Amino acid sequence: MSPRIHIPYTVPTLLLALALLCKFPTLLRAWRDPHIRATTALLACATAVLVVITPVNIHRLNVWTGVPNIAAPWAYSFLTGFCAAALIMIIRWREAPSERRRRRMIAIYCIYGGVIVALWVTFLLADVPEPRVYDLDTYYATTPWMREHTLLYVLAHMVSCLVTASMLWTWFSEISNRWIKWGVVLLQAGYATGLVFDACKLIAVAARWTGNDLDILSTHVAPPFALTQACLVALGFLVPQVGPFLRTWSRDQREHLRLRPLWRTVRVVRPAAAPARFGWWAPLDLRLMQRQQRIHDALRLLAPYFDPALYERVHAVAAAGHDPARARGIAGAVAIRAAVEAYRAGTPRSTSDLPSQIGPAVTDHIDDISRSLYRPRTLDRIRQRVTSTESVNAHA
Repeated sequence: MSPRIHIPYTVPTLLLALALLCKFPTLLRAWRDPHIRATTALLACATAVLVVITPVNIHRLNVWTGVPNIAAPWAYSFLTGFCAAALIMIIRWREAPSERRRRRMIAIYCIYGGVIVALWVTFLLADVPEPRVYDLDTYYATTPWMREHTLLYVLAHMVSCLVTASMLWTWFSEISNRWIKWGVVLLQAGYATGLVFDACKLIAVAARWTGNDLDILSTHVAPPFALTQACLVALGFLVPQVGPFLRTWSRDQREHLRLRPLWRTVRVVRPAAAPARFGWWAPLDLRLMQRQQRIHDALRLLAPYFDPALYERVHAVAAAGHDPARARGIAGAVAIRAAVEAYRAGTPRSTSDLPSQIGPAVTDHIDDISRSLYRPRTLDRIRQRVTSTESVNAHA
């Protein structure tokens, strides 16, 4: 077969490798978690399959090892491992821990482990001296032992697709979690494309047995379905785990960014104890918690410098032209900026009956205050209006 055929192996391979890379830190932190191990094994097998079946890598393996077509048992072994990992993941999702579940998973390991051994045995027994990059399955379709080798991996893959699709179909109506539902939809689509791949391979091989030539099904039609299945199945397993994480991460990221103006405003206030320093690589939830704590500590230290009367006057002016949340935010932002200025100048308020901390009118509306600090000109304009009104009243 001419090497002019181009199939986009790179994109799905990079996507799977990226997913595996993102999962690796979680594996290091929680390697005892069987769900994490199973997901990592699935992604590793899927990535390995696509790496090995890339035409240039098939050629490299033939050259490096000096064994024609050695990529076949490697690729099909990883594919079989991928099938086993997928079945194990579905069982872990569906069933609570039990002795029955444990026996089923052991049976899957044994069956698919046996298939991998059989793949290597049949390949070693087969006579396949001519390297074939694109049409190995059909070229050797009538060769003893290589014929069985091909049937073994295709049938193992087909059984895995059928069993998994059946389990997912009966389970779908019981699912309430929307992320798992999306995962199941992606998995169903993936296994459907996998069955198309198997059908194309079997028809092309059977055609060779009858003296016909339908190699195009194996060399042109089947590979895109295999690549699509790898991506869909990997996404199907990742979405239920990555989805909630991304939702929480995006929420924390928005909160972290919302608090940035207020954090920058009060960070001049020196806490009693030096805060722990976290780099950008620290978990986002930890950095968010530190930022929230830093703000509340600073507000506590600013209490002697905070002017509640200024807050009330600014709130009265801001309420005339803004909604309640915006008015509270503007009032709190102006009062906190004034307290920071007093802190820098070292001039606390002399009133003796000040509360020990800034009241809930400020502490309960941190987000609104921080959001208002994004518009310093608005704050300056309103504060100037309040100050001007006070001067007029004083002269009157």
